[in-house]
Amino acid sequence: MSEPARGTRAFDRIVVKLSGEALMGAGTHGLDAATVSRIAADLKAAADLGAEVAVVVGGGNFFRGIQGADKGIERARADSIGMLATVMNALAMEGALEAIGQPARTLSAVAMPSLCQPYSRQAALAHLVKRRVIMLAGGTGNPFFTTDTGAVLRAAELSAGAVFKATQVDGVYSADPKKDPKATRYDTLSQDEAIEKRLQIMDTAAFALARDNRLPIVVFSIAEPGAIPRALMREGAATYVMP
Repeated sequence: MSEPARGTRAFDRIVVKLSGEALMGAGTHGLDAATVSRIAADLKAAADLGAEVAVVVGGGNFFRGIQGADKGIERARADSIGMLATVMNALAMEGALEAIGQPARTLSAVAMPSLCQPYSRQAALAHLVKRRVIMLAGGTGNPFFTTDTGAVLRAAELSAGAVFKATQVDGVYSADPKKDPKATRYDTLSQDEAIEKRLQIMDTAAFALARDNRLPIVVFSIAEPGAIPRALMREGAATYVMP
């Protein structure tokens, strides 16, 4: 699969993967209202460009299952707590989107119908074609799977063109650029290369699932306003991890 041309909308339907930590702003935990509003504006801008937008958000700003397991909580239980954290983040982002006039819906793989709609493929597709941004919460609904893997799974289910992995750096590097000044950024690489090189931008299961379903992964920085629409139009720095 070749890269989309610069300056044109790269994909008609995307799944954006946001980390919970991206919603903290300069804080150490929780939600930063200004950051949530900025990212909501980015998502709306991508929708205004004609893309159908789904969002999978992590819960690390509240609770990460792996960290909970390290503190003595049974891993399955810790992951369940983490899934609830993703629902909080999704509802916050839904509210921020609605506040700026962008219709949005939260669907959760963990059923809690008094708060949001249970996830189903049919419901998600129905919202997307009505031009609603959908927040996909609760991970896969199962422990031991990361929200990265959940994002690729939902992208495959919903026939998305790509997974947009929003991070704190402007692509995939040979090493952590914050620790190694000699680290080099890849413009493109294959998912096999990402697995072989043990690049930690996503977990191996997510890369393998993307490869098997021929889903590109676009890795870019969410740090500046307009990052998502720029990535959609191929106008910003990013790494394309291709099948």
